[in-house]
Amino acid sequence: MPMEITHRKAGSVTVIDLSGRLIYGEAANSLLETSKGLLARGENQLLFNLKEVSYLDSSGLGTLVKCFNAARVQKAGMKLVHLPGSIRELLRITNLLTFFEIFDDEAAALNSFN
Repeated sequence: MPMEITHRKAGSVTVIDLSGRLIYGEAANSLLETSKGLLARGENQLLFNLKEVSYLDSSGLGTLVKCFNAARVQKAGMKLVHLPGSIRELLRITNLLTFFEIFDDEAAALNSFN
């Protein structure tokens, strides 16, 4: 299943909904381009919803870090919500679980930007 990337506004936060496999190649490149494009338009609060991500490889993980760093350079915020168990475990193993601010509930994640 190819990666689908959509985004929507929830108040002042842009929620980026991901679905499919976040892997090396077009999927990872598209996500980085999307997040950089949103940042360039002045969107400074990004919430990545990973609920429908079925697989994440090392390139996809690296892309999330690149998105985070791009947001930080723009003095923007980036957070993650709805991590599937396998992705949460991958973040734990790679010591990135504390690198990102992670939420199980979208409402709580949105409120955390205030």
